[in-house]
Amino acid sequence: MAASLWLSGGGGGGVARLLLRGRAALGAGASRPARAAWRLLHGTHELRGTPAIKVLMPALSPTMEEGNIVKWLKKEGETVNAGDALCEIETDKAVVTMESSDDGILAKILVEEGSKNVRLGSLIGLLVEEGQDWKAVEIPADAGDPSSLAPPAAVLTSTPAGPSVSAPPKLAHHAGKLQIRLSPAARNILETHGLDPSKITPSGPRGIFTKEDALKLLHEKQKGKPSDLKPVVSPAPPQPTAVPSAPPATAVTSAYPRPAIPPVSTAGQPALPGTFTEIPASNIRRVIAKRLTESKTTIPHAYAAADCDIDAILKLRKELAKDDIKVSVNDFIIKATAVTLKQLPDVNVTWDGEGPRQLHSIDISIAVATDRGLITPIIKDVAAKGIQEIAASAKALAKKARDGRLLPEEYQGGSFSISNLGMFGVSDFIAVINPPQACILAVGRARPELKIVEDEEGNEKLKQHQLMTVTLSSDGRVVDDELASKFLETLKANIENPIRLALC
Repeated sequence: MAASLWLSGGGGGGVARLLLRGRAALGAGASRPARAAWRLLHGTHELRGTPAIKVLMPALSPTMEEGNIVKWLKKEGETVNAGDALCEIETDKAVVTMESSDDGILAKILVEEGSKNVRLGSLIGLLVEEGQDWKAVEIPADAGDPSSLAPPAAVLTSTPAGPSVSAPPKLAHHAGKLQIRLSPAARNILETHGLDPSKITPSGPRGIFTKEDALKLLHEKQKGKPSDLKPVVSPAPPQPTAVPSAPPATAVTSAYPRPAIPPVSTAGQPALPGTFTEIPASNIRRVIAKRLTESKTTIPHAYAAADCDIDAILKLRKELAKDDIKVSVNDFIIKATAVTLKQLPDVNVTWDGEGPRQLHSIDISIAVATDRGLITPIIKDVAAKGIQEIAASAKALAKKARDGRLLPEEYQGGSFSISNLGMFGVSDFIAVINPPQACILAVGRARPELKIVEDEEGNEKLKQHQLMTVTLSSDGRVVDDELASKFLETLKANIENPIRLALC
């Protein structure tokens, strides 16, 4: 480099003039090596790009390992202040708004909306300081497309002599153009039928060409040229002449041969045997599946049930409705459960892996069904709340859960869970414990039943009552059968005599 500077600048004086005069020395008479050398010696921000502030994928829940970018709330070039909402991220629990921790200008969005399975710590965007040229932001070397990490295809340097055999189209590596990443199933379909993946836009995460893309391409080919569906035979690799090849293995014919590709359904015709539709699982559903499996395989579940007469609650609801106070039966059950936990604090426990922990606050998780799966927002300190306050909290949390707007502190923790399927007409069912909690109460619908009662004169007669079945699932390690029976007995008394709920 020094030699080129010396020659192009006309000796030592040329170098001195170049260093002292700076950019003015790079006129029409300066050669290209001189300009390149000057840029290396004077690496200004204007030449290297505006330094960037990295925006990384954060951990928005304790169990989060990756997230999906749902929507960017800021556009490139917009001013961002600390605390402003940058984007919406779907975690393993809910859709959470990510806030900016720095001031500046959003210069580059590196992970677009709809991107899935973005690992924690991945670079998703770049900020620059106010007043700087955000269009000239310097993109770090680690901000490349994940697809660029795929190993390049092997290049054959020699072609063995033999008959010409048609081969599936290959993707040539052109400068500035990334290769298409193929899933194993998609690669098999493309090679079998000689399909060109460049004719369709990949739909998989991070630009992966999926099996569904290959089947769609094959379906289009079947509709256009049904007679061209001849499998392509790949040429066998050349065998070394110096080493004798081993005798071919005897082919084993299977009684149920596996088809080369799954059958493809045609619109307007009955589905072929073996066809199916793959449904992508959200982060929330994957975590639910994992936690349910862990719960059923690691927790010794015990079950007990009781029938509760809710005539008194229904009568009290009617009285409150006259004063325009609207509460549900489930609100009374939540309050009765909290009062029972206060009376029997040994049930208000969790299991931390080593042993039980008795909690001082009674925080009840209520199961809410959403389009993304089941989630359990928490009503805090229920024993200290009235029925009307519980009703308002439950309604607000259920709406936020269905909208995917729950904050982490609104669904993490809890000491006891309640799942009510009565509104769906379910009489009784058994629920799975939500670890690390020790119990969950499954509530069925109210049903009319006839019961023999005695009047004031001692005469027996039939009277219709509204009964409701509640089933307690308990962790046998911390809540034994005797304690579970006491809990149900006390809960039944509190439900059938709602006046007791005002005493605690």
